[in-house]
Amino acid sequence: MNNYVYTIGNKIYINLTNRCSNKCEFCIRKGRDGMCDQRLWIDDEPTAEDVIDQLPLDLDNYDSEVVFCGFGEPTYNLDALEEVASYLHCVDKTTRINTNGHANLIHKTDVSDVVADSCDVVNVSLNAPNKARYNQICHCIYGEEGYDAMLEFAKLCKQRGAKVVLSVVDVLSPKEVDECKKIASKMGVEFRLREKE
Repeated sequence: MNNYVYTIGNKIYINLTNRCSNKCEFCIRKGRDGMCDQRLWIDDEPTAEDVIDQLPLDLDNYDSEVVFCGFGEPTYNLDALEEVASYLHCVDKTTRINTNGHANLIHKTDVSDVVADSCDVVNVSLNAPNKARYNQICHCIYGEEGYDAMLEFAKLCKQRGAKVVLSVVDVLSPKEVDECKKIASKMGVEFRLREKE
């Protein structure tokens, strides 16, 4: 069975796709099938109905925040994301997306309004203090354009009213982490240092 919904502790996560525009050095997909004994490689991308059907019946027993984060970049499956987020808001859940920030490149148009309207928190993976280092770590299919587009996407989501967080994984040097903190500060958004899974 395809796992479009998985849980870790009392938190619900939504797995919308296995497609991604990055091949990050630290990616949890390397050599793994999933998280916490839950297989996250999927055969088909879900519709919103597929996801909603897999949500736990006892939603009230889970954390109030549901996270779009699986084994791929969630914005590839934007229609499902938008519909599922709307449903979750109707049942008093908040939503967060963990994204690489390439949605506008993926869809070849500005979709930041859809993401910002759907997700209360937009966690954008900054992952590097500059383009060259980003490509070295993330191996983006869009080359150096990916870094600029990611930063622009974060700015647009902030302008559209979403709470934006820029995050990096702790594979960077302390100096690089500090440079990334300064980027977040200059943009006026939160910064998060994530532990490598």
